[in-house]
Amino acid sequence: MTEVTQLLNAIDRGNPQAAVQLLPVVYEELRRLAAARLAAEPSGNTLQPTALVHEAYLRLVGTPEGDRWDHRGHFFAAAAEAMRRILIDEARRKATERHGGAMQRQMLDPDSTAGAEPREELLAINEALDRLEAEDPLKANLVKLRYFVGLSLAEAAAALDLSERTAGRHWAYARAWLRRAVEETQEKE
Repeated sequence: MTEVTQLLNAIDRGNPQAAVQLLPVVYEELRRLAAARLAAEPSGNTLQPTALVHEAYLRLVGTPEGDRWDHRGHFFAAAAEAMRRILIDEARRKATERHGGAMQRQMLDPDSTAGAEPREELLAINEALDRLEAEDPLKANLVKLRYFVGLSLAEAAAALDLSERTAGRHWAYARAWLRRAVEETQEKE
């Protein structure tokens, strides 16, 4: 049993010091994952990896009635979901009129084609991911681990107790499913 799993079990048993001991053990890995995820975000993003990790960690273990995790992979899957929700909340906040959401960008090159704003794309992916989760929660969890946490295919497969080959098939299917769902959403607009 890994140190992370032991600490998660101690948190589950109600040991108040276990949550304090868990952060230093998982902090660097969570920060690396947050930095990788934020690197894919549009420039001008005010959310920093440290803030994302702290917010996600508080959502995970900051409440006395927090979730229970079976193992290390389950904890990192929960961290992926927490980071996803934080990024979606931030994108929604920035899309509000008060934060300039109603402003239209002016393209410098009139011949270039306009694409979806990164913030709008993230919201479209989130909506599509919610629909995928209702249809196939395992594939949706794989997407969360890969896209929102930045795990490699092998790391995500291990976290979900899948073979790497099965995870690869699920990943290919989920990517195609999400691409089609996002394109359908954009066509309706």
